[in-house]
Amino acid sequence: MSLPRRVLIANRGEISVRIARTCHAAGVEVVAVYTELDAGSPHALAAGRAIQVDSYVDPQGLCEAARSSGCDAVHPGYGFLSENPAFVTAVDAAGLLFIGPPAAAMEVMGSKTRARAAMRSAGVPVVPGTEPGTATELLPAAADIGYPVFLKAVAGGGGKGMSIVSDPEQLERVYRQASEEAAKSFGDGAIYLEKVVERPRHIEIQVFADTHGNTVALGERECSIQRRHQKIIEEAPSPAVSAELRARMSAAAVAAAEAVGYVGAGTVEFLLDGNGDFYFLEMNTRLQVEHPVTEWITGLDLVRLQLEVAGGATLPPEALDPSFVGHAIECRVYAEDPAAGHLPQAGRLMLMREPSGPGVRVDAALVEGQEIGVHFDPMLAKLSCWARDRDAAIARMREALGRYVLLGVQTNLDHLQDVLAVPAFREGDLTTAFLDEHLADWPASEEIAPLAMAATLLADRYGAGRAGHGETGTADPLAADPWRTLGRFRMSDNGETS
Repeated sequence: MSLPRRVLIANRGEISVRIARTCHAAGVEVVAVYTELDAGSPHALAAGRAIQVDSYVDPQGLCEAARSSGCDAVHPGYGFLSENPAFVTAVDAAGLLFIGPPAAAMEVMGSKTRARAAMRSAGVPVVPGTEPGTATELLPAAADIGYPVFLKAVAGGGGKGMSIVSDPEQLERVYRQASEEAAKSFGDGAIYLEKVVERPRHIEIQVFADTHGNTVALGERECSIQRRHQKIIEEAPSPAVSAELRARMSAAAVAAAEAVGYVGAGTVEFLLDGNGDFYFLEMNTRLQVEHPVTEWITGLDLVRLQLEVAGGATLPPEALDPSFVGHAIECRVYAEDPAAGHLPQAGRLMLMREPSGPGVRVDAALVEGQEIGVHFDPMLAKLSCWARDRDAAIARMREALGRYVLLGVQTNLDHLQDVLAVPAFREGDLTTAFLDEHLADWPASEEIAPLAMAATLLADRYGAGRAGHGETGTADPLAADPWRTLGRFRMSDNGETS
């Protein structure tokens, strides 16, 4: 086995910092990339060297950056080009090592219909559905399967290009909308139909495969707490998965990976219904955002395993026969306003205090004074906690969230606290409809006094005092105004919050 000598991280933000951390520990040199919008960003400063590129989604530009900086490998992180087979092909053509699966595996799993066909052939249960077709062709199939049904984009992902249809009268209109969105987002407007599994859990299995014929499952993650099909809280293990069910789901996930010749880290996602039946949803052919919870309970460094497998190593004994200890939870911290439909927020990060201590981990790429914009994904950080059991992990997470301070930009920290406080969450009664059923009319916290006082004190430091720090003036006199970050709360003339 030989680890890569120098790795270009073809990504940004917290995942770039997280990959760089493992590379540094393994003695692997790191080169980061950044765009003009990211000049001077924390992820660029965390690497030994950083190169400016025009775009994070230009395969040739990223390959040229890797070659010019003497890299022998490329790590795609997640998002951007991480699941783009054309990028893998470009990396291979450039004589570089791609730290991820082969392009052929990505191509199959990147197509919903090809993936479903491959899973059926491998004996992996799939949700009843159809091949792509026109609205007219899908109408009788919807009647046979039974409403409600999903219309899904063949090339979709991340919740895009999918819509629920409740009756035949809606189908043609929703089909047209879904196809237009899919064509715009993915360059492919093909749509197929799938049965809606009502009130399911979203359970995923972490898999890992080497080039020596070994494919293993590293346990499950519960990912049912979602909004608009985007996960916000994940945990491992799932409170609903018994040892017997885990064994069945793990075997199905391994079969799914082997069916497409998979190599490296991947995640097979399933829907689990109330009867204990599960169905293949999709495979993410990359490292997942929520991988820290698996690292917590297994003691494995999944990025280190990616580097080793890419270098030709056999999976180590601790991965071939994993053990699971304790319980871990991850919360995604977003720059958003939960009380206003989770709209992304922008601002200057005036004060930051990250929680720390035993069983607490923060994955982020943030510094005080940093401008948080709306040009990229609004996720600011991932906070994960481990404890001996689920109750203790929830308690530790709530305590850590309470100590997390991010002033200057509105976040979902209060919302996350309230999710964890719902009795149904604490009891493990989770489905993908959880937020709609329990927090549909979520209100922002009324405990504004500590934040208001902190914001007032910071006004001098980041407002009027800005010139003293060598910065030029701004055309917007309120750009550093702390009150802009308080959402619907403002101080009235009589000193009361409103």
